[in-house]
Amino acid sequence: MRIVSGMRPTGKLHLGHYLGVIKKWLELQASNDSKSYFFVADWHALSTTYEDKLNLKNLSIELVKDWLSCGIDPEKSVIFIQSHVKYHAELYMLLNMITPLGWLERNPTYKEQIANLDGKDIHTAGFLTYPVLQAADVILYDADFVPIGEDQRPHLEITREVVRRFHHLYNSNIFKEPKEILSPTSRLLGLDGRKMSKSYNNSIYLTESSDAIFKKIKTAITDTQRVKKTDAGNPKVCLVNTYHEEFSTKETIDYIQDGCINAKIGCMECKKLCFESIDKFIAPIREKRATIDDKIALEIALDGSSKANEEAKIKMEYINHTIFNIE
Repeated sequence: MRIVSGMRPTGKLHLGHYLGVIKKWLELQASNDSKSYFFVADWHALSTTYEDKLNLKNLSIELVKDWLSCGIDPEKSVIFIQSHVKYHAELYMLLNMITPLGWLERNPTYKEQIANLDGKDIHTAGFLTYPVLQAADVILYDADFVPIGEDQRPHLEITREVVRRFHHLYNSNIFKEPKEILSPTSRLLGLDGRKMSKSYNNSIYLTESSDAIFKKIKTAITDTQRVKKTDAGNPKVCLVNTYHEEFSTKETIDYIQDGCINAKIGCMECKKLCFESIDKFIAPIREKRATIDDKIALEIALDGSSKANEEAKIKMEYINHTIFNIE
């Protein structure tokens, strides 16, 4: 079973990234019957940040360091940088030649992002054809499965449609149609109740110090109907309770939920316990990351890119032979 997945290097990873992506990657990496390819999607980052003059080289290395500190193991998974494997661009170009424009324009994710990124000039060919590059990323390595969030399902369906169209046009069967693996928790809300995002300044990052985490947890939204400690609360509408459910022990969860419902504890005590649980989770990630310097991360990324290149080259020769009858 082959797994292919990537992340854009646009900033530090937060708890939402861990639960929505990294946690599933670690589960797949631990599987004895799978081979995983995890790549830094720096070309994808350009589709929405081409005007921002981001230092994608440094951001890519920082992302690899985050992955390594979370437990992604280069001995078990291939870690590489997308732009270091030029065959992605070659296949992307060829797939663009056969992908109907209407498929891309009707993509619901495209329409949503156009609306959500109001103020950014993303009316570009690169942004519109983003799913075609995703298709190239995946089928180049004969992926069986792609771990994704619910919002990425339309993109993967476009991948499958492109594969079928290629097979029909060139009377071949050289690509696999990858299936999705949906993450059970794709989004963790931020401290203000909105989607956790660096642009909202509501995130808890995997590199945060204990002091920084505590200060942030203190600002988290709780049950707005609970004014005093003596008021009964409702954990179901409390953001801090959702954090407990992800990071606290069952004993702690039972304690804070009973204490909230029966007005035995106040929100500050609940937040303090939440901080302790999150800090306990982040501490080993933070400590491991401190031991990984840029040189180590770059060497791992270059080694993985070399491995990916070797495999992609073989696949690309087969693809070109199919299209152009090149020996």
